[in-house]
Amino acid sequence: MIPYALGLGALLGALTQLSPWAFLGLLGGLLWPQSARWLGLAAYSAVLLRLALVQDPWAAQIGQWVRLEGHLRDGFLHTTQGPVYVHHFPRLKDGFYVLEGRLLRPEGKRNPGGFDQQTWLRGLGVSAVLRVGRVVQFQPLPKNLRQQLKEQLLSGLSPPVAALASALTLGERRELGEAYQAFQQAGLAHALALSGLHVGILTGFFLLALYPLGPWRYLATILLLLGYLWLVGPFPSLVRAVIMAALVLLGLFVGRGRVALLPALSLALFVHLLLEPHALFSLSAQLSYLAVLGLALVLPRLPRLSGWKQWLWASISLTLAAQLLTLPLLLHHFHQLPLVSPLSNLLVLPLLSLLVPLGFLKLLLGEVLAWAVEGLGRLVLGLVGWLAQGPQLYWGEISPAGFALYYLGVLPLVLALYGRLRWLRAASLSATAALSSLLPQSLPKAELWQLDVGQGDATLVRLPGRVEILVDGGRGWAYPRLERALRALGVDDIDLLVATHPDADHVEALVEVMRNFPVGVLLTGPPVRSDSLDRALRQTAQAQGIRVVEVRQGFRLRLAGAELRFLGPQGLELEDNARSLVFVLEYAGRKALFTGDAPASVEARWPAERVDILKVGHHGAESSTSEELLSRFQPRVALIGVGNNPYGHPSRAVLERLQRHGVAIRRTDLEGAIRIPLR
Repeated sequence: MIPYALGLGALLGALTQLSPWAFLGLLGGLLWPQSARWLGLAAYSAVLLRLALVQDPWAAQIGQWVRLEGHLRDGFLHTTQGPVYVHHFPRLKDGFYVLEGRLLRPEGKRNPGGFDQQTWLRGLGVSAVLRVGRVVQFQPLPKNLRQQLKEQLLSGLSPPVAALASALTLGERRELGEAYQAFQQAGLAHALALSGLHVGILTGFFLLALYPLGPWRYLATILLLLGYLWLVGPFPSLVRAVIMAALVLLGLFVGRGRVALLPALSLALFVHLLLEPHALFSLSAQLSYLAVLGLALVLPRLPRLSGWKQWLWASISLTLAAQLLTLPLLLHHFHQLPLVSPLSNLLVLPLLSLLVPLGFLKLLLGEVLAWAVEGLGRLVLGLVGWLAQGPQLYWGEISPAGFALYYLGVLPLVLALYGRLRWLRAASLSATAALSSLLPQSLPKAELWQLDVGQGDATLVRLPGRVEILVDGGRGWAYPRLERALRALGVDDIDLLVATHPDADHVEALVEVMRNFPVGVLLTGPPVRSDSLDRALRQTAQAQGIRVVEVRQGFRLRLAGAELRFLGPQGLELEDNARSLVFVLEYAGRKALFTGDAPASVEARWPAERVDILKVGHHGAESSTSEELLSRFQPRVALIGVGNNPYGHPSRAVLERLQRHGVAIRRTDLEGAIRIPLR
């Protein structure tokens, strides 16, 4: 009971970073024995004290132009005042720097499913970002132990295998490139995170090598594990694994035998949160603790088989138990679950169990083991590439209610596994939770999303019946951002794809959209034979079997209770922007006017009607959105898709026009993605 009290007390203390009401969880301690109750309160108070002692070193300098100096490693500048994350393109290599720039707070998510820099850095205990304006001084650092070992690790290896070895041994995944995505799609991303697999292999190796030391080998192994942690850095999952290994080794040293998994996990949580309360926000830490908790709860209660059946059963049950509690987090953050994950773990993990110790040995022996690491690494990469082609379960972002319903559904099954509940009753309770989670999806949804794709346009219209209309998609480099947003919103196919005109900042990403999503119909303007992007759109649509419909002024389309009325082009325009598809989308009495990049010279041709939403033309360029347009259409809200650009978009003249007409201005460069209900 004592380890659980310490772990839960520390967790409640860390949760006060999210809500001061977390202390109410201490009321559950009233059911515990008095000794455990006081220890839980002590752990809670200790974490609170630790939080009180942690001060934000950059609070007074946020927004200011500063000069900082320190050692840069993996994108973080370590100064005497504290660490900051360095924003610079291209990425600065490691070394000693004197940098000037503006100190800013980290950004939150700019799109559904987007990268949440704020939460990521908070999980690492970093509260500021330095946007570098000038590199004043740079000095390469002399080779340290890590660099020397890395050179020995990579010597004699091909670039793909070197990147894999560096990830598995030192936790450096930057060079993996497409291989990292393949590991994700194969359900093996967890194998690249330094965690229990690596610590277990290292621990076994150290204990075997130090066997002549007798019981003292346990303490020596702890010191060596701490040295490895110092060498590669405090990855949250690695910190958890090292703490748990140290507890087990201490138990063996004092003659207490092996420490059970669940008490060890609770004690590790207490120590980890006492040292780093911010680790609560780390996705890596969350997945690591939940995976081990799933293993601790499920595996001891599963039956054992005999022979090869037990090996197969153990491999599959290990994967499923680890995913039991992590599944909603994986779907929420990555929006896909590889259905081949059990098979991937069955085939690849045994190979990694050989490759990881070979990598550790190569750190010491250098090129001697290059042939073995190269051969095994190529086999792993080839197998992962094949498995990555397997089917995926796609899922959108999960609401807090969805998380609660999932874990409420899992609880009866765990109770049944321990004989506290009959299986039939547990199944009915779990089914009730599952059905309840599906209710929100059955409700009719009508909304418009102006997505943030930088200096470009991408608008998603969602209608009842899971009907999706995507208008433009931005530049090709923005496609990963666009895909993450679509997946996070639960978009699995696109009924109607509208390419307003063949400018890269509007439609370049649509080529990849058609390759990666089922698309019903592509709407586009008259062909522009001299335009390579226009040809690429049509050729991709043809290759994917997508129907292409060319539209002009007067074309009408009804879809899921909505009507699209096209006001342009006439088909005779010579200038590219003037050929933009212009249309009014009307649903449930609400109207939105989409103008592409159409200039003011063609706005006068459009028949006037009052609209609720104006998709501002040409990202707010002065050549569009005339006074006449605003007078004739009288919009209430203006959406501007814009990012950092050298063109001065949106122009001050357009912003002033909108303000004079009392139009509310919404900009993706200031707000990120923007959602507007359509009912």
